[in-house]
Amino acid sequence: MKKQENTTHFGFKTVNSADKERLVASVFDSVAAKYDVMNDVMSMGIHRLWKRQTIDSSGVRTGHRVLDLAGGTGDLTARFSRLVGPTGEVVLADINAAMLNVGRTKLQDMGIVGNVSYVQANAEKLPFPDDYFDCITIAFGLRNVTDKDAALRSMLRVLKPGGRLLVLEFSKPQAAWLSKAYDLYSFHLLPRMGELIARDKDSYQYLAESIRMHPDQETLKAMMATAGFSQVDYQNMTGGIVALHRGYKF
Repeated sequence: MKKQENTTHFGFKTVNSADKERLVASVFDSVAAKYDVMNDVMSMGIHRLWKRQTIDSSGVRTGHRVLDLAGGTGDLTARFSRLVGPTGEVVLADINAAMLNVGRTKLQDMGIVGNVSYVQANAEKLPFPDDYFDCITIAFGLRNVTDKDAALRSMLRVLKPGGRLLVLEFSKPQAAWLSKAYDLYSFHLLPRMGELIARDKDSYQYLAESIRMHPDQETLKAMMATAGFSQVDYQNMTGGIVALHRGYKF
């Protein structure tokens, strides 16, 4: 009998696990140049408040070493750079070279140099030593990872004892009316905006689908605990459209 191939989801499609990384890369290669503009349009600017809450929950201070994983165009990195100061370090890591290049150019244009480095890295196999970072954030990136459990274990490995992981991600709206309105927005308006602004309807259709396939709040909480994180909790924002999960390494 022929062995069943290892499969995963790419949006609502079922694909070979080995192909997902390439497919996700093609999406972000396409949207990188318009990523920041689309974030503002899609969320009506609210993504800035979600990210500010992530920063406020990070506990990052002068001299810390921070990993902004799947950091894309560097919104969190820019803020962390100011918090850690000249004695600290922020690593902006992303699996996608196009996103990383956009982030590097953006931050350098802002004058942010010296305590920020850039690394192309797969979240499932982070190329950093054990017990290295005081804080790790991954904002709107975990849902695109093929093996989320492996990624969480990898993050735990490179986090210092006492350090914390913050996962900011789209999640499950808590009210039925909000869930229906969100579905209408995601599957009808979002792809149209992607077509008009980024000239890429299909990529934003995938992004909407990937949100629905991502684990809900309680499932992700359990996954983090299983990976070895302690005191895992989460905070719903905007009615649960987004959730901020937090866990510690002890």
